[in-house]
Amino acid sequence: MKVLLHMCCAPCSIYPLEILQGEGARVFGLFYNPNIHPYQEFLRRRQAVEQLAEILGLEMIYRDEYDVVSFLRQVAFRESQRCPICYDLRLDAAAQLAKKSRMNGFSSTLLYSKKQDHELISQLGEEIGRRRGIPFIYRDFRQGWKEGIEKSKEMKLYRQEYCGCIYSEEERYLGVRRH
Repeated sequence: MKVLLHMCCAPCSIYPLEILQGEGARVFGLFYNPNIHPYQEFLRRRQAVEQLAEILGLEMIYRDEYDVVSFLRQVAFRESQRCPICYDLRLDAAAQLAKKSRMNGFSSTLLYSKKQDHELISQLGEEIGRRRGIPFIYRDFRQGWKEGIEKSKEMKLYRQEYCGCIYSEEERYLGVRRH
């Protein structure tokens, strides 16, 4: 079975990769994250994913366009909906690529983080999968949260301090909550 795994960052990818590969899937990684701000943060996360891919021998697809302006245009004046918009954007891109590449399904490392809206990600993944005609592979990767953190530290991977968008960066530094 061939699976496309959308990867938000390297540390969040370790455990999901282990699970999917342990189930016998041939996993291909997709780095597509137009929400990440600033550009230096985008580059750090991409480089960490490259490092992880090298360590694990993972075949990767990188969508390198830094399209934060497009992301912000979609979210402007709807900041309280920024996460659902962001999830949808990235999951839809993964579904389209998985379908085009004749994969058996797609999933996302967003399902690993205890800080993301797990139920919404699952719901959107299922809806997008139906709409695009490719199965969304749901797994609750959160049970491996601590294990993934420890392994990312052992591998000396860059570990970010916030989700990625300008709004989560603001929350991190100023303690401001927009939704």
